[in-house]
Amino acid sequence: MNLTFTRIDLDPHIRSQVAQILNDAAVTLTDLYVQSKLAHWNVRGPHFIAYHELFDQVAEHVQESLDSVAERAVTLGSSGGQPIGQVAQLSPLDPWPMGERHDQHVIRLLSDRLGVAANQIRSAIAQTAELDPGSSDLFTEVSRQLDQDLWFLEAHQE
Repeated sequence: MNLTFTRIDLDPHIRSQVAQILNDAAVTLTDLYVQSKLAHWNVRGPHFIAYHELFDQVAEHVQESLDSVAERAVTLGSSGGQPIGQVAQLSPLDPWPMGERHDQHVIRLLSDRLGVAANQIRSAIAQTAELDPGSSDLFTEVSRQLDQDLWFLEAHQE
């Protein structure tokens, strides 16, 4: 990975490693954002408006996290994010089933995907803790938001 010059005093090898972890997370968050919007646009059922608004709020939080994660990669001298075609190939999330609209099924599907992303971010906290505490701290912030959004989604499944 070619890095641009920065006065950040992390070894270039470490910056490269951390940037890869950040960009892996950016791929997942990009896919999660799109899938959250698909849930938002397509959900149907007796609780439509509550879910429609909840999914939009989740998407907004994911977009904010994505922006911070991709910008951190750029701050370290890397590129941020991936083109959408690469996101589709690299994302650990299952593809969104476009025919699914029933509110309880959509809640479950989005919860599953949010859980995968939250677990990946928790792993990134540990991976970056020694390498770059700043990135680890960012991942901790992202983790808190994903966990809270997952809690809100799971609360609708009981």
